[in-house]
Amino acid sequence: MKTFFLSLAGLFLSLSLLATGVNSVQADDDHEQARQLREAGEILPLETILAKVRELGMGQVLEVDLKKKHGRYVYKIETLDQAGVVWELVYDARSGEQLKQEKEDD
Repeated sequence: MKTFFLSLAGLFLSLSLLATGVNSVQADDDHEQARQLREAGEILPLETILAKVRELGMGQVLEVDLKKKHGRYVYKIETLDQAGVVWELVYDARSGEQLKQEKEDD
């Protein structure tokens, strides 16, 4: 019985490591794609967008995503302000134009 549980624990560990490896590869692919888009002039560097967020005084950046929505790339940024409110900011990744700024629902 003890051997069965050890084998089962080993299986779960192996599956967890495999899943982590897959996510790491995908993250590497995302980073590479973003680099290629930036070098091709399709998107602005993330630092340019983050400078705009800092100018707004929107607090600490929690998460950044680069997504393709409605045929264009956008940076979706979640921030936490000093009052503890989470904000979602969306910027056109090519022009840097702010497209959205709203409080996240609780």
